[in-house]
Amino acid sequence: MPNTRYQTDRQGSPRTTPPASATRLLLACGIAAGPLYLLVSYTQALLRPGFDAAHNDLSVLANGDLGWIQTTNLILTGALTLWGSALIGIYGAGLVGAGIFSADPMNGFPQGTPPGHPASGSLHGFLHFITAGVGFAALIAGCCVLSRRFYSSGNRRLGAFSLATGVLFLAAFAGIASGSTSAVIVLGFTAAVVLAWTWLAITATHLRRIHHLPPPVPHQLSTPPH
Repeated sequence: MPNTRYQTDRQGSPRTTPPASATRLLLACGIAAGPLYLLVSYTQALLRPGFDAAHNDLSVLANGDLGWIQTTNLILTGALTLWGSALIGIYGAGLVGAGIFSADPMNGFPQGTPPGHPASGSLHGFLHFITAGVGFAALIAGCCVLSRRFYSSGNRRLGAFSLATGVLFLAAFAGIASGSTSAVIVLGFTAAVVLAWTWLAITATHLRRIHHLPPPVPHQLSTPPH
C-alpha cells in the first residue's frame, strides 16, 4: 500500500489551527462591541438628567437608579472584546472589571452630587480606576503591536491608523487620569474612546476577512509501493 505523509511543522507535529468559524464568530463579536457601547452610553448621556457630556466621563453613568444599564453595558461589551491577541483580551477584561467596580459619583452626577471629585474615594471607585487603567494600557500596547504587524505584512494604512490610535489614546488617557474635568480634557477623552472603538471594529473586520479565506490544503507526498 502507498505510504502517505502529511506536511508537519518544524517540531514534527501536525499543524493545527483553531476552527475558522469560531475565530470569525469572535471577531464578529468584536465588531459589534463598539457600536453597542457607544449607542447605549450616548443614549443615556442624552436622556439622563444631570449628565453633562462636557464635564462627566461616561463611567459615572453607572451611578443612580439606572446605573445598572451602564454597568451591564461595560460588562457585556468587555466580554464581546475578548478576542484576538492577549492585549486586546486584557482590554476587554479591564472593561468587565470597570463594570463590576463602578466609578464614584462626581461633578454633579447623579443629580444632587456636589461638584468636583469626592473628598475621599471609595474602594470600588479605586478598583474601577485600576481595572480600567490596566485595560487602557493593554489597548495602547495592542495598538502598537498590531501596528508593527500590519506594517510588516505590507498594510501601511492600517499600520499607521493603529499607531495613531495608540498615541492619541495615550495622550487622552493621561489627561483624564490627571483628574481634570475641563471640557477640553473630558471631550478629548470621549473622542479617544470613539476612536479606539472605531479602530477595534476596523481591525476585527480586517482580520475576519482574512479568516474567511479557505485554509491551505496540506501537501500529500506519496511513495510508490514496495
